[in-house]
Amino acid sequence: MRIDSYRFGHIVIGGRSYSSDLKIIKGKIIENWWRDTGHLLQLKDIQDVVEAEPGILIIGTGASGLLRLADGLISNLENRGMTVYVQASASAVEKFNQLVSRKGEDELALAIHLTC
Repeated sequence: MRIDSYRFGHIVIGGRSYSSDLKIIKGKIIENWWRDTGHLLQLKDIQDVVEAEPGILIIGTGASGLLRLADGLISNLENRGMTVYVQASASAVEKFNQLVSRKGEDELALAIHLTC
């Protein structure tokens, strides 16, 4: 699985368009992803990622990088054995496509904010 394109508020994966935040967990797309507290990413917002135990999690923080991470979130995920990349969404898409080619989709998860 590769991401075809991303622009503010819009992502295309496998020829299908999405206009709301989403997660990709080991090749499965979870649409209409909402966080409990808007622009703050907390562990409970990605509990399904944690349970899937991917080796790598890529977090797309929006076009301008406005999605914030709760204190201690990255260290919590790293302590669970995950490598975590936190990048503006365009860069996160590039990173996902690079890594999926090398590692395969079973090793990856992506949580991406499509707007701000």
